[in-house]
Amino acid sequence: MQIYRRLWLVLITIFVSLPMGNAADLVSPPPEPAGEEKGIWGAIAFSPVDGQHGFFWGADKRQEAEDAALKHCENAKGQACSVVKVFRNHRHWDDDDGTGFPYEHCAALSVGKNAHAQTPFWGAASAMTRREAVQQAMTLCGGEDNECKIREWVCT
Repeated sequence: MQIYRRLWLVLITIFVSLPMGNAADLVSPPPEPAGEEKGIWGAIAFSPVDGQHGFFWGADKRQEAEDAALKHCENAKGQACSVVKVFRNHRHWDDDDGTGFPYEHCAALSVGKNAHAQTPFWGAASAMTRREAVQQAMTLCGGEDNECKIREWVCT
């Protein structure tokens, strides 16, 4: 009899210590993985050696946007392509992931007339609006003094 009582006490202790859920646990979405960067991602890749570029926007993941922009630049026969700007837009207004990476909806690439020179003039920027992104890219390129033109822009 003592053995049964002890066994019941052990079983009750185990049962009570099990985590209990509720109906909300069955319908709640799983938590986001730690460190996941949220948003709609875009990237610009540029090859200063030959002035080739690649753009991509609308990716779910940052790495996806970077890889696609690089691939587009390389497909354009860019010899030294690298990602020069990464940007993102909110998927939902409350999706701040706490990483500090800004939500800048637009990006632009400006390239000077001498894009094939030893040290080409170019600029890539992202901002909240197309106008701001274009202005910043032009400024980084050197503006009219370097005969810079917007090669491409995008807003996600």
